[in-house]
Amino acid sequence: MGKILVKDLGKAYRQYPNRWSRLVEWCDFRKHPHHQEKWILKNVHFQVEAGEAVAIIGVNGAGKSTLLKLITGTLSPTVGSVSLQGRVAALLELGMGFHPDFTGRQNVMMAGQLLGMQAAEIVELMPQIEAFAEIGSYIDEPVRIYSSGMQVRLAFSVATARRPDILIVDEALSVGDTYFQHKSFSRIREFREQGTTLLLVTHDGNAVQSICDRAILLDQGGVVKDGPPDVVMDLYNALIAEREKSTVTQLLDSAGRVQTTSGTGEAEVTSIALLDAQGCPLEAVELGKATRLKIRVRTGEAIPCLILGYMIKDRLGQAIYGTNTYFLNAPMKDLEAHQEIEFNFDFPMNIGPGSYSITTSISSSENHLVNNYEWRDLALVFTVYNVREPNFVGCNWIPPALSIQTLSDSNI
Repeated sequence: MGKILVKDLGKAYRQYPNRWSRLVEWCDFRKHPHHQEKWILKNVHFQVEAGEAVAIIGVNGAGKSTLLKLITGTLSPTVGSVSLQGRVAALLELGMGFHPDFTGRQNVMMAGQLLGMQAAEIVELMPQIEAFAEIGSYIDEPVRIYSSGMQVRLAFSVATARRPDILIVDEALSVGDTYFQHKSFSRIREFREQGTTLLLVTHDGNAVQSICDRAILLDQGGVVKDGPPDVVMDLYNALIAEREKSTVTQLLDSAGRVQTTSGTGEAEVTSIALLDAQGCPLEAVELGKATRLKIRVRTGEAIPCLILGYMIKDRLGQAIYGTNTYFLNAPMKDLEAHQEIEFNFDFPMNIGPGSYSITTSISSSENHLVNNYEWRDLALVFTVYNVREPNFVGCNWIPPALSIQTLSDSNI
């Protein structure tokens, strides 16, 4: 079984002020440094147990790809160590290890041997690799004429031709088309069920929360948070919206849930409630019933434009539905300080039975990345139950109209 232990890992590069400084440093018998060290990663420590799935997330430049290269051995650490137990398959960079002038089939033979497979085993697996990649006759064409999507198809097919003990996947899968992404994640889920340890770098929050047991948030080369995927993703979303004067806090609510709030504070949600058709507050909503989401906002300062949005998330933190007043063509303009506004969103509760939460966002544009006045996760928690409608599976209630016709032989 695959295990990963990263202990006090760090990576630094030397920066010299000019091209002669390196030579001067080599020749300096006093061994005085003539460079500065730029740390890409520092004091990174975590462990991934056998069969566990862990996501590495963070903004661009946080050190995610460098970390994976150190784990797989394509880079050497400046300090610290990495210990791996089990056979590793890694997909780090698009077409990594492929020679552009060789055919896809020839590159499969080379890449497979780099992964530790024997030539006879690769030949045996070749039909399976071709079938999964679905690039047709291009398998016998030079890789230089491949599109980026074809390269990632072939690279993933080779890396996962046989189940590894540890599978490490960087963001290369985001290059592929939607169909192949679904196909790839299906294979990853199958490997997980069979005991493969997974280390995944992605910006896809749904993938993190649906596949992974844990998430690790990197920022400026260090581990900021290591914990449940929904908690770490909430903090990540708050951090990417963080601006000057913005604050990010994570607090335990009365039910023991971690609530993340961020923003500059020019406006805030003062109350939020779900109401039934008679205006009574609800904590549990019957499937399909008319529901009103009432949100009150108070401004702390004069605001030229205010956009309120909400998002419904399931118990894993995956987005079920979200919208805002920008998309609904109802932005609030030229608001004064200390003004209170009430927003009412009316909709049928057509989502599957289960536990849900509502996230609110106040900003000046269609997303919270510009003028993030307030972003609040777990602003409201509620339950949907079903007592009247036929049972179904899934997160949305889309009742079909069923018709059945028995056909005679003459109709066939």
